[in-house]
Amino acid sequence: MRVFDRTLHAMTFNGTRLTYRLTGDSGAPPIVFVHGTLADLNSWSGQENLFAQRYRVLVYSRRYHRPNPQAEDNQTYSPKLHSEDLAAMLLTLELAPAQIIGSSYGAYTALQLARDHPQLVRGLVLAEPPISSLLTGSESGDSARRAFYRNSLDPARAAFVRGDSVAGVRLFFDATTRRGTFDRLPAAARASLLAHAFELRREMLAERGDYLPPVTCADLGRITTPVLLVRGERSPRMFQLIMDELARCLQNDTTVIISGAGHPPHTSNAAYFNLVVLRYLASH
Repeated sequence: MRVFDRTLHAMTFNGTRLTYRLTGDSGAPPIVFVHGTLADLNSWSGQENLFAQRYRVLVYSRRYHRPNPQAEDNQTYSPKLHSEDLAAMLLTLELAPAQIIGSSYGAYTALQLARDHPQLVRGLVLAEPPISSLLTGSESGDSARRAFYRNSLDPARAAFVRGDSVAGVRLFFDATTRRGTFDRLPAAARASLLAHAFELRREMLAERGDYLPPVTCADLGRITTPVLLVRGERSPRMFQLIMDELARCLQNDTTVIISGAGHPPHTSNAAYFNLVVLRYLASH
């Protein structure tokens, strides 16, 4: 297997400086990996070099995420903001149309890009975007959505308001994995998560309607881009229900469950994630 240059680059896109890396042959079909919360471009270390054997791979750190500038501005943390950043990157780096692979909030961002700029997107791989609005209207969905807000977003927001970033990170991380997971992590892993406290604070303090904007089944029904849906076998119930609704609204029967994986599945079981996504891309 070839090993590619891992030099990082930084450039201003859509008014903000973003760090990125391009690997793979310049003439190969382009793929972009979009990370989620409490993460950065290194989230894709288990995918980057492998996918670059066949594709032109872009990994980047979204706005506010390390090692980008962690500076306050007047922007609201939202899928719209991050998708416009990504659109600018694709155009500037001449990578469009590309396959966009998104995890969690990165999948929310990828979906927003496909809605607003379908000409830039060749296909989507969506792993558990937190589109909680899809759960409205059913007893089980509403219950899961309220529990996520009650156990994660609301207490994490309160922790950041009072200046307790450790509690904010712990509460959010445990709600997207399993309760008590943060404190059981090795010290180095906890430190790595806490290094992302700035961006999580931006997320938690954003207006909820901007941070998690409503997406309806009708909105999803207008998407014509090919989509692969990926979910972890052990991911929290809210994500399982959201993935069910995504499949229904997209009228999509291409859903893969990553055995033994939690949220996010691309790190929980990278080998199987890579296998199924590469197999899907080869036919799309």
